[in-house]
Amino acid sequence: MRAGKPGAPAAVAIIDNSIDPGVYRPVEHWSRHLTVPWDAFVARDGRFPDPADYSHIILTGSEASILERDAWVDVEAGIVREAVAADVAVLGSCWGHQLLAFALAGESHVRRCERPEIGWVPIRVDKENDLLGPAGTPYMFSVHYDEVRDLPAPFEILASTDACPVQAFRLRGKPVWGLQGHPEVDIPSSLRFLQDLVDRGFKGRGFLLEALRQPPRDSGLILRIVRTFLEAGRLRG
Repeated sequence: MRAGKPGAPAAVAIIDNSIDPGVYRPVEHWSRHLTVPWDAFVARDGRFPDPADYSHIILTGSEASILERDAWVDVEAGIVREAVAADVAVLGSCWGHQLLAFALAGESHVRRCERPEIGWVPIRVDKENDLLGPAGTPYMFSVHYDEVRDLPAPFEILASTDACPVQAFRLRGKPVWGLQGHPEVDIPSSLRFLQDLVDRGFKGRGFLLEALRQPPRDSGLILRIVRTFLEAGRLRG
């Protein structure tokens, strides 16, 4: 057991939801920002953490779609519900953000985007919050074809864009956050990722090429996000 009670040292479980590690390696992106012990679990292989063993869980992005689920997705959703009930701190990014909404609010709260958001997106933070900082329009890398919609209480929307009304949320009373973007992916990695998607014939080629023509902009929110996340929930003793 790693950190299954208050006051124990923080330990992070990264649930790796990637499908093709030749293109997308989320554990590399997240682990470089962590200052505490962590373990990785590959969801597509049916490997998941026991929430009782960890103080914090990161749900990574994925090339998969919540709307077209394999069996492992429902297993992971059950683990998410168990973790949230036990007050484990949970942070979901992109697909992981959508998984949180699916697991905690229901399938009707995830839908296909009218237009994919791909590239470096200025998100609207209307009110200062611990996760994203002061009100403003920081930039964050994003690649998504599905989105979260119409979240009920006790969800609180932290950021939005015109195209995607739920860019970030928190679950009131719980150390649980979702982020539609990829703050963990730096600019060089973002550029390689987009080019790899183009080279492999991934859907939305026109949107991917349009993003590659953009000037990359990243506001560096990852440091604040990780700090807030690690300070939440069952804190280090």
